[in-house]
Amino acid sequence: MHKAGFVNIIGNPNVGKSTLMNALVGENLSIITSKAQTTRHRIMGIVNGEDFQIVYTDTPGIVNPHYKLHESMMGFVHSALQDADLFLLVTEMGETLKNQEVLQQVIHSNTPIILVVNKIDLSDQATVEDKMAYWKQQIPQAIVVPASATQRFNIDTIFHHIINLLPENPPYFPKDELTDRSMRFFVSEIIREKLLLYYKKEIPYACQVVIDGYEEKEHIDNIRAVIYVERESQKAIVIGHQGQSLKRVGIEARKDIEEFSGKRCFLDLHVKVMKDWRNNENALRQFGYEAQ
Repeated sequence: MHKAGFVNIIGNPNVGKSTLMNALVGENLSIITSKAQTTRHRIMGIVNGEDFQIVYTDTPGIVNPHYKLHESMMGFVHSALQDADLFLLVTEMGETLKNQEVLQQVIHSNTPIILVVNKIDLSDQATVEDKMAYWKQQIPQAIVVPASATQRFNIDTIFHHIINLLPENPPYFPKDELTDRSMRFFVSEIIREKLLLYYKKEIPYACQVVIDGYEEKEHIDNIRAVIYVERESQKAIVIGHQGQSLKRVGIEARKDIEEFSGKRCFLDLHVKVMKDWRNNENALRQFGYEAQ
């Protein structure tokens, strides 16, 4: 008997979905920062065993759209609602799922639900038990699991519940595949993660990273990346005085790219302005987002 299925991870921004995804997959496939709305695409992580294949999908956090970009991000969420074999609904101690439309779709989907109460390491036992009781009342059919993705607490418990709930299916992907995304995609995400870490306020959200060139050689990869921003003032901030800010992004991104690829790389970063790209449907298509 072989089990296989899509385990779709959904929840509000900043509840630790990406950290949980990475802990379950065992690889850093999704951006992890303290800022909300870091995941923009639907990212798959594939875990294989002798008699199972789990296809995890990390979706963007559930938001009320302010840009066409947000509409596309929510499109990824709604597509994840349609094709899930199992929902991993991630919450944290101090919050409830704000988007009732999404919550109701999950509850009434007849798809098994594992509700993860994440970040319990930041609370006490009595509060955790109260929060678990709250969610059990809200979604009686869900398996409610307290967890801490950063501490890897109860990751094994979540995994065993997933295995038990997976339907019988042949593998969807070759057994040696880790993800459906290319190396170019992960390089762009690593660079975008550094932008989220090193810049404040609106700057990182106004940035889009495009890999303009990727030349693989035997001992080193030559990578050219363009960081698009929306205004000249943002370009100046990203570059920084005498290029120092951009240089720091390049140094830190290169370290992570080399660790991820297992190979040395030369990273050439440039910054360009594309006015109001977050509301430009042509630009969004160019950057790999779907018009909604």
